[in-house]
Amino acid sequence: MDRFGRRTDKVEVSIAMSAKVLERFPAGAPRGAWPAEEFAAARRAEGEPATVVMDLQSDAFLVVVPANEED
Repeated sequence: MDRFGRRTDKVEVSIAMSAKVLERFPAGAPRGAWPAEEFAAARRAEGEPATVVMDLQSDAFLVVVPANEED
């Protein structure tokens, strides 16, 4: 516990969301998340609401967009 009485141990949180994966980038790459961030920025420039998330199980950065109802 910290000095305020809060727990300081780490907790893994997973959130289920409907998203379409546009691209995967290995987390162990020399440039880290940069390629994923650059890819997402290019998609946002084209009008897609792309976001970068980390998939801990596959150790990869994913560029995702919200899933459409028809997908």
